[in-house]
Amino acid sequence: MRIFSTPEPDLEDQRVLEQIHAFRSELADVLRVPRRWAGGLRRSMLARAIQGSNSIEGYDVKLDDAAAALDDEEALSADNRTFAEIRGYRQALGYVLAMAKDSDFRLDVSAVRGMHFMMLGHDLAKSPGSYRQGVVYVHDEATGENVYEGPPAEDVPGLVSELMDRLAADPATDPLVQAAMAHLNLVMIHPFRDGNGRMARALQTLVLSRGGIGEPAFSSIEEWLGSNTEEYYAVLAATGAGGWHPERSAELWIKFNLRAHHIQAQTVRRRYREAGKLWQAFDELIERHGLADRVADELFDASLGFRIRRATYVRRAGIEERTATRDLSKLTELRLLRPVGETKGRHYVMGQALADVVQKVLSNRDAIADPYPWMRARLAAAPRPTR
Repeated sequence: MRIFSTPEPDLEDQRVLEQIHAFRSELADVLRVPRRWAGGLRRSMLARAIQGSNSIEGYDVKLDDAAAALDDEEALSADNRTFAEIRGYRQALGYVLAMAKDSDFRLDVSAVRGMHFMMLGHDLAKSPGSYRQGVVYVHDEATGENVYEGPPAEDVPGLVSELMDRLAADPATDPLVQAAMAHLNLVMIHPFRDGNGRMARALQTLVLSRGGIGEPAFSSIEEWLGSNTEEYYAVLAATGAGGWHPERSAELWIKFNLRAHHIQAQTVRRRYREAGKLWQAFDELIERHGLADRVADELFDASLGFRIRRATYVRRAGIEERTATRDLSKLTELRLLRPVGETKGRHYVMGQALADVVQKVLSNRDAIADPYPWMRARLAAAPRPTR
């Protein structure tokens, strides 16, 4: 059997890799110093990863529904089917989080199949944890065409085993490159009836975290991939050429992933800096209006676009219902929050006064540099395979 080979990074890639590692090292240093906003930022990053990976598959995932899955709460707006998919992915991501620093964990075929069962165990019709038994196609809903055909089902067990052996026997490869190749090979093998894309992205995050790149919340590129789905599909199409062709070069795929990491690392760095400025502004608001310090977490969540629920506030702050009601009423009176809906289903979103504060803090944002400025045009011009 043979899977896609790992290309040697060229000088352009080596420069980008050095920059990514510098970004990650800087973030690791600041995370070692306890900050009040680190927990909220970590939670929001995980929610964005869940949102991004599921949105690629066509699920309309709101950010706070992804956060609700993290918090084991009910969805605010997702239907039952969508929320089941969100919770399944959250369960698999929880496994990644737990195994990231476990020295006894072994990334093997059983671990991959177990992750798939966690992800799709809510729908037994999709054969969670089991390899597909027949041919598999990737269908383009927009054109009605099958744009990719995976390798024969009888080859799948051997190909997945080869991938796991490669990951175990290749410690010298940079983890960013190794994780990208794990993603590519798993998504191209397409070993399962459903969930192959989400599995490949979760595997990439796991390999990254096992390689010491950083904790999954801050090292995953799933959010970026979800925001750049067309380019993601374009580079997979250009690499795979419509079928199982492991003899083809993965050079463009590696560059695409390094570009994603570079831009996502810049984004995380910017968010961390902005979070510090926001919390400083919240402290000033709290002192000016005589508010309880505990409301800062809710102001931060609202500033990120989350919908605030009283029950969640009660649980997180460890307060009584009447205290939460009083706090939320005060925040509403100050136009820091705005109520939406009737009493039973009421939630709160960012009010105009808070929006003004956020706009002021974020008015001078750091620019995001593209390390491969030529790539967008190349992907746009790349031919899409048809079958």
